[in-house]
Amino acid sequence: MEFDRRRRSVVKALVSGGVAVAGASAMAWPVAARTRAQAARSTPRGVWRARASLPVKRAEVAVAALGGRVYVVGGTVQRGGEAPVWASTAVHSYDPRRDQWSSHAPLPRPLTHVAVAAHGGRLYVFGGFTGAVHMNPQPDAYVYDPQLDRWGRLPDMPLALGSMGVAAVCGRLHLLGGRDSHRVVTPEGSPISLGFGTVRTHHVFDPRHNTYTAAQPLPADSRDHAGIAVLGDRVHVVGGRVEDVGDNLTRHDVYDIHRRRWTQAAPLPVARSAGAAVVLNGRIVYAGGECRPGSTTDTFDDVTAYDPRTDRWCAVTTLPGSRHGFGAVELHGRAYFVAGSPSCGGGASADTLELTMQPTGR
Repeated sequence: MEFDRRRRSVVKALVSGGVAVAGASAMAWPVAARTRAQAARSTPRGVWRARASLPVKRAEVAVAALGGRVYVVGGTVQRGGEAPVWASTAVHSYDPRRDQWSSHAPLPRPLTHVAVAAHGGRLYVFGGFTGAVHMNPQPDAYVYDPQLDRWGRLPDMPLALGSMGVAAVCGRLHLLGGRDSHRVVTPEGSPISLGFGTVRTHHVFDPRHNTYTAAQPLPADSRDHAGIAVLGDRVHVVGGRVEDVGDNLTRHDVYDIHRRRWTQAAPLPVARSAGAAVVLNGRIVYAGGECRPGSTTDTFDDVTAYDPRTDRWCAVTTLPGSRHGFGAVELHGRAYFVAGSPSCGGGASADTLELTMQPTGR
């Protein structure tokens, strides 16, 4: 019953444009309130600042830093009060020094939930869906040259997947998990179908030879919509979902690329998926996500930071508004969080938020 209720809620949000009130009260989520109060003394001082808005509302985007700019690729686009367009070719970049957005050559085809990483002065994009919700995963791979403002096609991935994680580390790109949507569900009376089915796969793409090799799969649960961060020569996979937002995870797995093995680290304080992860001041900062426990509409506004020295998470100043389906990068010692939906399952925003953090007095 709960699973069906969540499906109906997702469909309703997509059809209506996914408008919801951001945030929630401490009473609605007392566990988070207690966690924030208990961690107050050790909480890094986070300062949020609104920056120039995107030219159009967006969500379910992929975000990467390249050449001192924040690139936002694919995903949902919403213009004015119109219903969101699930998959798009939109590519924008943000210059934090000028506080200004620019448009770039579009993706070769409309895609949502793509994976993107920067390497060697280029952007690499993998997979994605062409339809709602999580429908028609693709094996596509593309490379973007910012000097030429041009996209090129790469060899297809071994599997057709969307909502993967990707990490650029030591000259290679690690493709982690994802959704193959091998099972399709169409709620009664709905015009929209939903794709289910996630994987544990781990492939490594070598951009020098344009080849894929299989690596040790994700441990335990198959998953997608996970947060990905790189600290040194280790790839951190945080949270995510087994299939639906009722199957969110607190798992925090770490892959050592030299030893080629997985280990576990401290789990997220609360299970979630589709948040934004970024490394800032030597910590992994994970923000937002969907859905709050007991809700089919409320996203998270919580922000938590992982310190690899202590293997602990602690609360950070919350987001100005709750959201999921957004991305984050670090530039010049600051983190930039872009786009995202204020409600589970649908909607979009044009927000650009800058986060600076100061260390605690410990």
